[in-house]
Amino acid sequence: MNFLAFGSKDIGIDLGTANILITLKGKGVVLQEPAVVAIDKKTEQILAIGNEAKEMIGRTPKVISAIRPMKDGVIADFTATGLMLKEMLGKVCKRYSVGKPRVVVGVPSGITEVEERAVEESILQAGAKAVYLIEEPMAAAIGAGINIAEPSGSMIVDIGGGTTEVAVISLGGIVVSNSLRIAGDKIDEDIVNYVRKEENLAIGLTTAEQIKVQIGCAMPLMTDTPMEIKGRDLLTGLPRNITIKSSQILEAISESISKIIETVKQTLERTPPELAADLAQKGIFLAGGGALIQNLDKLLSEQINMPVYVANTPLECVVKGTAKTLEDLENLKKVLTNSRRRRG
Repeated sequence: MNFLAFGSKDIGIDLGTANILITLKGKGVVLQEPAVVAIDKKTEQILAIGNEAKEMIGRTPKVISAIRPMKDGVIADFTATGLMLKEMLGKVCKRYSVGKPRVVVGVPSGITEVEERAVEESILQAGAKAVYLIEEPMAAAIGAGINIAEPSGSMIVDIGGGTTEVAVISLGGIVVSNSLRIAGDKIDEDIVNYVRKEENLAIGLTTAEQIKVQIGCAMPLMTDTPMEIKGRDLLTGLPRNITIKSSQILEAISESISKIIETVKQTLERTPPELAADLAQKGIFLAGGGALIQNLDKLLSEQINMPVYVANTPLECVVKGTAKTLEDLENLKKVLTNSRRRRG
């Protein structure tokens, strides 16, 4: 099979820990939903996926399980992931009259062969004709508009839900990379633990994510922004409202942010001198949901003494990269050649 001869019904997937994005060739992003599935434990039937299932987290009776089947960028629950993907792909294929599509899916650079096979099998079982894997940092770089083919270095830092992917790219390949299993989900956990410890208040991960999005910061803001949150008082067991400030969230997430920055530094230390000189001139690009944490670009720039830029629509960089790969396969064939793939 000539794998460059893709048809008009190709699909690109960002199989994220927190969100799944699907793009259809010529249509752009056609689905963006949380990577959450609600399953009836007795019948193993899907009750809800995506947004509807996310609303059930922490609110379900014992017979219903609302879970995130992806963990740290890879499949933790194979059955649930397969059911979720089958439902989501089925929705897209039905809406746009797609048969058995060929699929390009972004995977973490640190993925093992066993984890690769799990991703491929899930996509195939969901109805794909063939599955092609592209490393997430490469897809994110393409989606961020970086010219990956040029003979100079570019660095992408993709802070997703489960992993932070750092890669230096030149001549269409990844020269140096690091994959850290600290990213958006860990930062949410940091906020939950901080509020529990400092305020004696129990909150859920959904509330923590809202706090991160609204007042999360990596450096002090001009104004110490307040936010009112609700939770369960750990002493009385009763509901309680408190006001939390951005300076507290800065304290809560500082350790995880420091580890992400340290991973960037370690990657730079392993970068060949010629490429490091390119990076100093061109700067570093941030992608993924974590790139939206306020002042993270400024802190990273101060720490590494280089320009740091947040990509346009950072949440969509990986899925946009899969779409661009589909649209320009002749020029980007080296990306697929370097990517591990398995025939369906």
